[in-house]
Amino acid sequence: MDLDFRVVAVLAPIVLAASWAVFNIGRAALGQIQDFLNREA
Repeated sequence: MDLDFRVVAVLAPIVLAASWAVFNIGRAALGQIQDFLNREA
């Protein structure tokens, strides 16, 4: 089973962008959750 390089070339930027978006959104969400928990305490 040989992986076509074109598939990797197409999917790599999409995966990179999606992971970057998830990282940024997750970091902001964690910050909001921590602020909420600190406000409750």
